[in-house]
Amino acid sequence: MFKLAGLTLAALTLSAAAHADVDLKLGSTERVTRLFAYPNNCNVICFRNWTLEQTVEHYLTQSVQRDGYSTAKVLVKTDNNQLYAEISGVPHGYEKPLAALLDAGDLAYTGASKLNADGKWAYSWYLFLPLGMALENRKSIELLHFPPDYSLTQAQDYLRSATTDRWATLLTVNGIPAAQTPGYQTIIDIAPIAAPSSAGKDLEGVYDYFKDYQTTMVKQLSQNASGAALPMVAFGAPVRNWIKQQYGPTVNVLGLVSISPSDGVKVPVLGSNHPSYIWYAADPESYTAKDAQAKADAAGLKVMGQDLSAACWQAAMGRQPDTNPDLELRTCTQNWQVANTEETCRLFYTSIRNLTPDKAVAKCATAPIKSQLKQLKAPIPETAIPAPAL
Repeated sequence: MFKLAGLTLAALTLSAAAHADVDLKLGSTERVTRLFAYPNNCNVICFRNWTLEQTVEHYLTQSVQRDGYSTAKVLVKTDNNQLYAEISGVPHGYEKPLAALLDAGDLAYTGASKLNADGKWAYSWYLFLPLGMALENRKSIELLHFPPDYSLTQAQDYLRSATTDRWATLLTVNGIPAAQTPGYQTIIDIAPIAAPSSAGKDLEGVYDYFKDYQTTMVKQLSQNASGAALPMVAFGAPVRNWIKQQYGPTVNVLGLVSISPSDGVKVPVLGSNHPSYIWYAADPESYTAKDAQAKADAAGLKVMGQDLSAACWQAAMGRQPDTNPDLELRTCTQNWQVANTEETCRLFYTSIRNLTPDKAVAKCATAPIKSQLKQLKAPIPETAIPAPAL
């Protein structure tokens, strides 16, 4: 009986320790203002008329929710021009990844300031760190180009965009519950700049200004709390090129490489299309031939097969990061590009062509489309218009 009581007391002690309150000094009003892009959405009239403290609480609440601490509470206070965050209902040490993110943010601010001093900063850009991400219970890393401005000014949510929404849907198709997809979508943008969606080409010359920020973020986020390497997906040509420049290996679409952000750590990296590339590839106006619609459908189907395969790999590796990445990739491509092409086709026509499920099934049963489905692993048709720098 005494032994049982001791075990019960130990369990209670562990339970209390697992939900210890966390206090973190965020820094001066000036620092927090720039790192949280405050005010996020004011142009004479504020879209959301929040104080600096409310803005910080908003993003920190997103993080604790996405880490799975649904009952956690966040309170941000200012004392003598210094801001402090009090978080209850999270594990001891939860403040460490948040502090590391803000320290990396200082590096991003330094790079942005230099970029502006060199006359290369655009008036419509905002410094925007990946706030509101899962800080502790992340499953995989998404390496992207830049966040769209409306994620900051309208949504005030880094994970609210056409890009992230589409990819979250592909993760759910591959077995990840919708409520858990944010844990798989911890994002690092090589340009921490919220800009108009069409600004990809304009951002091509800015990456070197953020090298310290980029490499610090990859080093910090590429391992989970226990030290295991997390799978990473590199989306889009600018990002895949950056991987080659920074770490050495060439990363093609559905190409699998390994990088070492720090000594002794090997991170599996899968190359992917940008999540928004399919809308360009499947647009008939991207082709000049008389059969532009057929080419657009063929390209869209191939991209859908590639994207589903990449999301499948990300989901599988996120669930079990110690599994064999090559084997998972072969399994995923075999499923979506060979064995299950009818479902790949249906998903393309419902999500990209906006057909009803019945009409999509009928479309996929036609002879021309069935013929295209046998060639999902063939190269994507060449477009007449250069692809955008997504």
